[in-house]
Amino acid sequence: MRRNPTQERRQGFTLVEVLAAFAVASVVIVATAALMHNLVLSFDRGTGRVDAGERLLLAADRLAADIGAARFVLQTTPAGKIAAFRGEPTRITFISAALIDPARQDDDPIRSEIVSVTARGLDDATELVRSRAHWSDPRMRIEDAVPQDDVVLLSGRFDAAFKFARVAADGALSWSSSWIAERSLPRLVKLSLIDRTSGIDLLGGAEFVLRADAPLACARASPSLECLTGAAAGQSPPPPAGGARQ
Repeated sequence: MRRNPTQERRQGFTLVEVLAAFAVASVVIVATAALMHNLVLSFDRGTGRVDAGERLLLAADRLAADIGAARFVLQTTPAGKIAAFRGEPTRITFISAALIDPARQDDDPIRSEIVSVTARGLDDATELVRSRAHWSDPRMRIEDAVPQDDVVLLSGRFDAAFKFARVAADGALSWSSSWIAERSLPRLVKLSLIDRTSGIDLLGGAEFVLRADAPLACARASPSLECLTGAAAGQSPPPPAGGARQ
């Protein structure tokens, strides 16, 4: 049976119809790709904020543990005895109790180490780096130590600065940007991390408490008069905060 030529011409799609279908499909594909891009970008930003917040909390916990475990060690210098603590606007160095070694035996002495936390510039960002050095000789000055084992606690576009507080007789805090050649440890250490874009302090003015307020010699059975009067420490008892405080 022969088909009608008119019916044969009506089968299939014309070139115009095919082009129109391709155009509609292209619009749908482009719109879908744009939507997926926005969703992925929003997800990445949210994940990035969570990761940045976790890193900030971990860095604050590490600093609170290190600074809270700072030891009050007096070292002899030509100018007299000073505390083994050196605080500068972008760096702090002190003697702290070392982390617990899982292989340590019960009768092994607890070791100490020199801890240094430095805010250093890197291109257009800032890194907060923790390093350490062994401290086995009490006569070793912390300035002569060569810290190693660098660990980057934080990295980002912020400006970092340390401040140090002493407690006056009336209980008032007096802050300074340096703590060098002092006879006592600071009572508090504040670290400001100012975001360069928003101007917000990322740590919210967190203050880290130093628990030691007297040299180890003051724990002896017959402490000196200097220990009893608190002249060695020059500080009042620490506040009842656990680590960092806001």
